[in-house]
Amino acid sequence: MQGHDLPEQLTAFLARHGRDLSGFRRDLHMHPELAFAEHRTTGRIAERLRDVGLKPQELPQGTGLVCDIGSGTGPVVALRADIDALPLTDEKDVPYRSTVPGVAHACGHDVHTTVLLATGIFLAQLDRAGALPGRVRLVFQPAEELPGGAVEVVNAGALEGVDRIFALHCDPRLMVGRVGLRTGGITAACDQLMVRLSGPGGHTARPHLTSDLVYALGKVVTELPAALSRRIDPRAGFSLVWGRISAGSAPNVIPDDAVAEGTVRCLDDEAWHAAPDIVKGLVESVASAYGAEAEVTYRRGVPPTINESSSVDIMREAVTLALGADAAASTPQSLGGEDFAWYLEHVPGALARLGTHSPEWSGPMLDLHRGTFDVDERAIGTGTRFMATTALTALWEDIRRDGRRDGEEALA
Repeated sequence: MQGHDLPEQLTAFLARHGRDLSGFRRDLHMHPELAFAEHRTTGRIAERLRDVGLKPQELPQGTGLVCDIGSGTGPVVALRADIDALPLTDEKDVPYRSTVPGVAHACGHDVHTTVLLATGIFLAQLDRAGALPGRVRLVFQPAEELPGGAVEVVNAGALEGVDRIFALHCDPRLMVGRVGLRTGGITAACDQLMVRLSGPGGHTARPHLTSDLVYALGKVVTELPAALSRRIDPRAGFSLVWGRISAGSAPNVIPDDAVAEGTVRCLDDEAWHAAPDIVKGLVESVASAYGAEAEVTYRRGVPPTINESSSVDIMREAVTLALGADAAASTPQSLGGEDFAWYLEHVPGALARLGTHSPEWSGPMLDLHRGTFDVDERAIGTGTRFMATTALTALWEDIRRDGRRDGEEALA
């Protein structure tokens, strides 16, 4: 199949399957499941893939799956979707509102999953016709919202033999029908920090005879962000924000324990790798000045997602072919975390933004991680066109590149 035939093929496919895909997305929306508990979701995906002759393989942790389309020794392109939901209440008044108390698809993972399923069904159709120039690996990943899902998938060998990987994420600030692209950093690193100070405790009348932990913790909370701004390149976009502080239980007692917890976010990969040692050193330095013992727990979350340039070029070519040049939008880097970054630590690839906002909507924006979040379901068709075309463009590009390499070696 030639590239110029692809838009018509996708239009015909979506005309046949569009209503069914919307129904699948709504079914997932009504039955959301939290990280590493996505058993029903995994089963529904596997059932649909088997219906078109594919052989999905469940991941070792019991939820999520991978599925290869095509065969042979040609290039392998992976496409990833996250399948888990969030622990919050669905506040929408719609027929497909969540039926699970306190759990909702408020980040668009139901859309990501439906898009990847549709893409897989379409590519399987091409493979049966002998028109798939390589292999495509579908990765339905559990536990994106709880850091660890992507790491588990990588450890299970899902990237073995993969040349490139691509993904998309819903963007409520982008109009439906558009795709946001960015070379380099597109999301930030996100880690968790806990600082625990300890001392002998004592009377507030005699702070000089003990370690005044409340005062010391106040110094850590205020001085650490300031000190980091002088130890880390400001262009790294390093941000430490405290979310919880706890110390003491009486006004005239100096406590023997004090805790502060927060998040560390960073736009730069080099600064992210250096952050734990710098943070620990600064905390110990401040605490020791007041005679306090410091225990620092620095929990890695996700690195920054750094889109590889040639993979973004493939995405841009795919947008033009599938949706028209005007569909591509420049998207800013976000301070939000995305564990797709772990895949990019191993293979080149890129993450795109999928527009979900309807031009017919009025009122406040239906933002991510809110109980009111919803999408214009035309985004499913846009995402399917984009992901299928991205996979094929990447396969064509790898074949062209390998052909050039073989020719060069023959000339040598």
